Amino acid sequence: MERKLVSIQRIDHLEPIAGADNILKARVMGWDVVVRKGEFTPGDACVFFEIDSLLPEGKEWAEFLRPRSFRVKTARLRGVLSQGLALPTSILPGEVPVQGTDVRDVLGVVKFEPPLPDAGGVAGPFPGQVPRTDEIRLQSALGVLDEIRGHDFFVTTKLDGTSTTFFRPLEGDLVACSRNWALKPGAGPVWAMAAKYALETVLPPGFAVQGELCGPGIQKNRLGLTAPDLFIFSVHDTRTGRFLGHADFIAFCAEHGLRTVPVEHVVTGEAARTFDHGLEHYLQLAQGLYPGTKNRKEGIVVRPLVERPSPTLGGSRLSFKIINNDFLLKDED
Repeated sequence: MERKLVSIQRIDHLEPIAGADNILKARVMGWDVVVRKGEFTPGDACVFFEIDSLLPEGKEWAEFLRPRSFRVKTARLRGVLSQGLALPTSILPGEVPVQGTDVRDVLGVVKFEPPLPDAGGVAGPFPGQVPRTDEIRLQSALGVLDEIRGHDFFVTTKLDGTSTTFFRPLEGDLVACSRNWALKPGAGPVWAMAAKYALETVLPPGFAVQGELCGPGIQKNRLGLTAPDLFIFSVHDTRTGRFLGHADFIAFCAEHGLRTVPVEHVVTGEAARTFDHGLEHYLQLAQGLYPGTKNRKEGIVVRPLVERPSPTLGGSRLSFKIINNDFLLKDED
């Protein structure tokens, strides 16, 4: 499911902030956000901007974010964690759409993307046979908690690098991609990974592997690697249109000599049936450091052991991420 970066949502709750006369803490979906006092009452519709929304210049309603280069980021205001931005629906032209409607294009908002580490250039669009790698944040889709409850599942570490996809079509050459584009062959780290793991021949036709490219010169190399490397988090079979479940995913990577992202927990049986799938519990699990470093990890990703669709996510695979709040406040680029 493509992330709804800006959408119509509802102010579910408001409460005062100690020592603050002009702001309140609001709850929108699973997010806590700071809003101006008097701007909303509980139940009001709002325009909600998720983290990494990049607001357009030249709009009066966005001007207050100019000092932050118009980017919505996690902030702490008067001791309250504010994750996102809620503005009145009066910023919209025309009538207010129903709750859940995506309005990013109407408002001219785009997603902030860090610079590509690959200087090879764009070859064309991302291949349509392969889903993109924009994982939904738990706070934006709390319904997934009811969908995973009672099922065996696993938790992986979310690595702080750049999302990379390699796809070998049934006919034709290997395609290497950034998060949004196919890349021209070149000397950058993406194509270096293709050569390192011999993906042109190792990857079976019809399969795509998606992973995090980490190392020196990529983000801040918080894993402390001495050389770039690729950590696979998904394998997609384009012949069937399905991702491999946990067991097949692990076996596929082992068979083809690929590294996976770290698996932190595999929860099965009675432990899965009684697991606490609350938001606060997941926020605790997302905390911690990358092993062997003093660097905060970015967070975790949660998926069932057996792939299953998510009604909450519009029929896409049941999968969600939880970002470490300490990382967002202190380390996010």
